[in-house]
Amino acid sequence: MNISDFLRIERDGSDGSKHFVVHTHDPKFSMELVPDAAAPDKIGRGVIKRVQVPNSWAGDYTKYAKFIGAGQDFFAQSFAEPAAKGETRRFRR
Repeated sequence: MNISDFLRIERDGSDGSKHFVVHTHDPKFSMELVPDAAAPDKIGRGVIKRVQVPNSWAGDYTKYAKFIGAGQDFFAQSFAEPAAKGETRRFRR
């Protein structure tokens, strides 16, 4: 599973910030997560609040369970120190 297939979006609102993890390749889906307050770093892998999947995948949980786990791992990694600018340019197409 390629971690670069994920994207984290953070939206600030009147009730605090919301975090969304989007899988950009097939299957395209999104998850809303909240940081895990019980985790040692107060973020953890995130607590899943909502998962939105295409109708064709709605009843087959085994198909996208591995993607949800990878999305949570990506959520935790996305709060790590940002990569150096030279490293990000190296992967530009």
